[in-house]
Amino acid sequence: MISYHDWQNGRLAALTAEDGWLNLTDRLDLGQGAQRIGREGDNDLVLSVGPDHLGVLRATDQQAWLQVAGQELAFTGQGGNPMLRIAGLVLELHTVEGQPALRVRDLAVPRQVALSYFPFDPAWVIKARWEELAAPQAQSVDQKGAGATEVTLTHRAHFTYAGHNVTLLATHWKVAKPMFVIRDATSGVETYAASRFLIGEPEGETITLDFNRAHNPPCAFTDFAICPLPPRENRLPFAIRAGERKLG
Repeated sequence: MISYHDWQNGRLAALTAEDGWLNLTDRLDLGQGAQRIGREGDNDLVLSVGPDHLGVLRATDQQAWLQVAGQELAFTGQGGNPMLRIAGLVLELHTVEGQPALRVRDLAVPRQVALSYFPFDPAWVIKARWEELAAPQAQSVDQKGAGATEVTLTHRAHFTYAGHNVTLLATHWKVAKPMFVIRDATSGVETYAASRFLIGEPEGETITLDFNRAHNPPCAFTDFAICPLPPRENRLPFAIRAGERKLG
């Protein structure tokens, strides 16, 4: 596990990157076939930024191409969503439940954010029991910005805190590590109301849950993101004064 200081620096670098969450300007569902895209109202997909007539877009749920001045430019991606940088914009193909959408980022938008954290508390670095389920289980998860989606549960974490027996469901995985979507008694007061995300570090039958690294989801930074909400098990009755606070 990287140091807490390096984790904070990496967190800020990811947010302020060209493909981070601070410069999103549009999210548009994509239809079938070729669609004209640009800022003017006569386009099939009307953007809030960029050229009046950017080009003609074709997309599946896996790939997209933009035709500009007789050239067909392919969206590319290495391990993430396919993207295309053009005309001062970053276009990203993003698919949810089989529905492709176009995310648009404006590279001219200032990418600045002031993150604040609770003081680091070693008591919130918890070693929990890491249990693999006997069989994968389907779980419906509500989302902010979209309807419910279905995930597959394979593991859960167990620990005790202040007399509470806690079981957290790992509803998502990021870079091959389990992600927990949580809410606690600070939510909506000291931390972002909808949820925070926490990446666990499993090792055999135990998992390290460092709540000092609990962080805001993309929806805390933009209305153009879709974020999972915590299942019932991950809504905790006590306050976790560790990790990232809500934005100023």
